[in-house]
Amino acid sequence: MLAPMTGKSDTPNYKMIAENRRARYDYAVEDDLEVGIVLEGSEVKSLRKGSSNIAESYAAVEDGELWLVNSYIAPYLQAKAFQHEDRRRRKLLCRRRELSKLWNATQRRGMTLVPLVMYFNHRGLVKLKIGIAKGKKMQDKRAAEARRDWQKQKARLLREG
Repeated sequence: MLAPMTGKSDTPNYKMIAENRRARYDYAVEDDLEVGIVLEGSEVKSLRKGSSNIAESYAAVEDGELWLVNSYIAPYLQAKAFQHEDRRRRKLLCRRRELSKLWNATQRRGMTLVPLVMYFNHRGLVKLKIGIAKGKKMQDKRAAEARRDWQKQKARLLREG
């Protein structure tokens, strides 16, 4: 009998495409949500090669739909006739209840929707993890940096002695 696969890294199809590393520094992420993304064929081929960027992008709820704005997927050179726009708005797929929760968070509580990670899941589908976040103030960023420095220094002291 085969052992069940336990982690995302164990699955053969799982692959991280793009990560927004500044998101956790600039925003206090309160909750996250996995959503699907509507892509064209040449975009999927380009993502398989690993050429994309979600660092300057954001998600928005407009007219009852969820959109990913300003994300970059490099053109796929082998797709001559069916080329895609590299910075087009891409529709995100989620349940209606999740969409209303996201809309309430952005409208009432002053939160924003920040893409955190884009990846291929265990079935080989492109997924995007978006975070419901509030922007950090400068003093919050400094406090987080000081806490991180203290953790590094504490680890160094424990190693030495």
